[in-house]
Amino acid sequence: MCRHLAYLGAPIGLADLLVGPPHSLYRQSWAPRRQTSGVVNADGFGVGWYVEGDPVPARHRAAGPIWADETFVDLARVVRTSAVLAAVRSATPGMAPGIGAAAPFRDGTWLFSHNGAVSGWPQVASRLAWGLDPGSVATADAATDSALLWVRLRELLRSGKAPDAAVQEIVGVVAEAGGGTVNLLLTDGHRIVASAVGASLSWRADDHGVVVASEPFDDGPGWSDVPDGSLLTATVDGVDVRALA
Repeated sequence: MCRHLAYLGAPIGLADLLVGPPHSLYRQSWAPRRQTSGVVNADGFGVGWYVEGDPVPARHRAAGPIWADETFVDLARVVRTSAVLAAVRSATPGMAPGIGAAAPFRDGTWLFSHNGAVSGWPQVASRLAWGLDPGSVATADAATDSALLWVRLRELLRSGKAPDAAVQEIVGVVAEAGGGTVNLLLTDGHRIVASAVGASLSWRADDHGVVVASEPFDDGPGWSDVPDGSLLTATVDGVDVRALA
């Protein structure tokens, strides 16, 4: 299982968001508080962020732990952004290693992360890929459930499906394939869509912006837990949480 976070709002330094808080995503890589599977997220990490005037996000990923990457520390110190998606990875046994397996995955304006695991992998891979063009499947970043779910979600978005409906469909595909933990996190720099299925998810909104995260990064007020089996959609104007169809 992994930890991930997305933010929309006023420009903020990556370090202020991902490193500085007392229980930041950086710290969650070795000391998560709400993670129920795995205790160290040292199997890769990634950060994707948006800059004014360019809708395509920049991205930095690595196959090792976030604390061992001096490039990230330097980037976090100087980069400011109004939208970001970041994740630290704890690889599920049997999943491929490497930088390609680290979220966020990217396509055009979209960034995506999956916190969880599909039950029965890799035997259920054919069910997850059912109906997909083999050429699309071949472009998966890695031989993991998350990468394959991203291929499927990416194709739905490219076809024009609304992001909240696309996320709901992916949750349904996993349920039909045998279930699993399906906390998905998706953003295009203007909105966040997330699902909470089998793992913790929280959000907080204030005058500065909105954060959606696997777990709160501090003990301050304003955090709300997302009920299991929910779909969250957020913009800087508000957050909506409803039961998954």
